[in-house]
Amino acid sequence: MRMRTEGIHHIGLVTRDRTRSIPFYRDLLGLTLLRNESAGGARSYQVCFGDEQGSPGTLLALTEIAGGSAGRSGVGGVHHFALGTSDDAALLRWKRRLNDCGVPASGPYDRGYFTSLYFRDPDGQIVEIATEGPGYAIDEPADALGRETTYPPQRIIAGYRDEAAIAALTHPEPVREITREMKLSGIHHISAISPGLTEVGRFYEDVLGLSLVKRTINRDAPDVPHWFWANYRDGIVQKGSAFTIFGAPPSWSSARAGAGQASGVAFRAPDRDRLLAWKDYLLNRGVEVTTSVWDPAFESIQLQAPDGLQIHLATDVPGF
Repeated sequence: MRMRTEGIHHIGLVTRDRTRSIPFYRDLLGLTLLRNESAGGARSYQVCFGDEQGSPGTLLALTEIAGGSAGRSGVGGVHHFALGTSDDAALLRWKRRLNDCGVPASGPYDRGYFTSLYFRDPDGQIVEIATEGPGYAIDEPADALGRETTYPPQRIIAGYRDEAAIAALTHPEPVREITREMKLSGIHHISAISPGLTEVGRFYEDVLGLSLVKRTINRDAPDVPHWFWANYRDGIVQKGSAFTIFGAPPSWSSARAGAGQASGVAFRAPDRDRLLAWKDYLLNRGVEVTTSVWDPAFESIQLQAPDGLQIHLATDVPGF
């Protein structure tokens, strides 16, 4: 029987100073601080953010390593993660709020399937805020996603888009409070970097049960392929399940662990019984699985994608 994860559980991040990260994610972005406690060492803390309920798919799990070195995005690592918001109007409010608070935000950029802003957290991790729509069926039939390579209109590709006009777009007034329309809805997608999309895609499809839903190109570097995987059922891409990968050319360096570089991506398993079933399923397919890790909010197992990215499967329960 083929197993399939429901989607993304959390992303693991690394920070050198939680006293900078907490105001950024809690006060500026409006996420709920779910945990801020020692991880068993004087120089290590665990900090977690999410929605008010600590729902899987909304979680950012930060490990503080005081005095740690800076990480670097690259092959086998995460390029950025995106948090969801409602629409383009909310995105302009976010741009004004971020810029007024001294966090430079670029965009909004039309990505075809959604519109996005980009900025960096205090450790340099690229963060995106992306809108809900118009969705992946804008250039393919909803029941046949990912079968053909699709190309965006030239006007939204770097080198052709009107960068000055994009930079000038903003909300006309200061945004001191996060409105209901602006509220971040959780992880919209995560984007990684890999040297071989076919090989690594086989891993996400055969091992985690995700489906290829888009073959396209990077809007900022059109010579780089950009493919999307997700939990795709009955013509619907399930919310909080999109995992995208940039196809790296040979000149790109490998990712380096450290502050500002995501430490791994966790996908969902409903409960402990299902997690143990996943473990057997993976081992039977020759995938090496580390010893189960228990956390007060979830239990998880760890494995590694072919490109070196650290992958976890984590339970939805007991939760926060």
